[in-house]
Amino acid sequence: MERSNAMDFNGIPREDLCETDGFLHRYFLDNSHKRMNKWYHYFDIYTRHLHRFRGRSPVLLEIGVMGGGSLQMWRDYLGPDSTVIGLDINPDCLQHQGEGIEVFIGSQDDPAVIEAIFTKHPRLDVVIDDGSHLMPHMRASFEMLYHRLHPTGTYIVEDTHTCYWPEYGGGLGKPQSFMEFTKTKLDELNAVHTRGAVPVSLFTRSTQGIAIYDSIVVFERRPQGLRQAHVTRPMPE
Repeated sequence: MERSNAMDFNGIPREDLCETDGFLHRYFLDNSHKRMNKWYHYFDIYTRHLHRFRGRSPVLLEIGVMGGGSLQMWRDYLGPDSTVIGLDINPDCLQHQGEGIEVFIGSQDDPAVIEAIFTKHPRLDVVIDDGSHLMPHMRASFEMLYHRLHPTGTYIVEDTHTCYWPEYGGGLGKPQSFMEFTKTKLDELNAVHTRGAVPVSLFTRSTQGIAIYDSIVVFERRPQGLRQAHVTRPMPE
């Protein structure tokens, strides 16, 4: 595969997307095992935000198992010492368990199920919400999981185009939409600059950034300290 001079479909050098070996793209296109359903443009986003976890024994939770193919993909991508957890309401998904892969059965908005996951796996490094895509479920999962992630963890919400669809509880500008919720988090992230209009919160203190893409939102956690602006200038003569 071409490296430094390779471009993605938008003409962006793959090295700028932290694409090192094209693993996820190839895995998806060569898949002949278990069913996977992903938008192709997701893979550059995954690589940009998840490559730092490779080979570091991370624990990843994917909400929504369906055909089970992505569970194995994450396990192969992250490395043999990684742990991949799936959560789905369908008991048939238990068949997708294997070495380094465990499946919990239940709803993503059920506190008892979330607690059971944390009881067995106290450390979660990555959450990927590819579940029901219903607005109440997306919000409930985020509120139960985000602040219990590792302090430098990553939370990814997929298929946020449903935020604009009434059949999923969304709609353009609708307060209950997860996208509108995300917009409030942008202000919360910048709370220290609002002169008291937005209180500094746990989210402010524990979040480095929010990346918004077509159909995906990524929250990157990192402990934040006091903001200090510095000025540089020439030395006096």
